[in-house]
Amino acid sequence: MPERSATIASRVGLHARPASVFAEAAAAQPVEVTIGKEGDPAEDAMDATSMLALMSLGASHGDVVVLRAEGEGADAALDELVKILETDLDAE
Repeated sequence: MPERSATIASRVGLHARPASVFAEAAAAQPVEVTIGKEGDPAEDAMDATSMLALMSLGASHGDVVVLRAEGEGADAALDELVKILETDLDAE
């Protein structure tokens, strides 16, 4: 299963606007994507399209998260989502 690590760049972490932007982008992918904090077991990963899951993850600025997806298009989807997480969406 392909996976990517990303460092949260938004100053407020994955809350409010950054979580909304990310969840929308994850929902637009052709594969299901999960997200979890680095070091957490893969089976504890959450649905990356869920605002509630993203906010309950508690990912702050500088935290590392792991994205996972499986299926055709998984690598491209993960690459796109990593770019979003590693962009300070609060600065835009």
